[in-house]
Amino acid sequence: MRFVYIALIVLITGLVLVFALQNVEAVTVRFLTVSLTLPRAVLLIGVYLLGMLTGGLVVGFVKSLVQGARLQQPGAQSGG
Repeated sequence: MRFVYIALIVLITGLVLVFALQNVEAVTVRFLTVSLTLPRAVLLIGVYLLGMLTGGLVVGFVKSLVQGARLQQPGAQSGG
């Protein structure tokens, strides 16, 4: 199984390297009054990382909702 993990890491790293080498032209991003010029690969990797962060936050929020709903089930009420 370790060989499979190493092969996947090498494959993904190679794909990212090829992607970065093919997307070196600069793009300008504007948001409100801020303007930023950076390579397209850096922009796309940043957007990907923001997506990962957002997805992780959504998963954590849904998990907390599910756990809260389980605690509020009739069989799980605390006697007081």
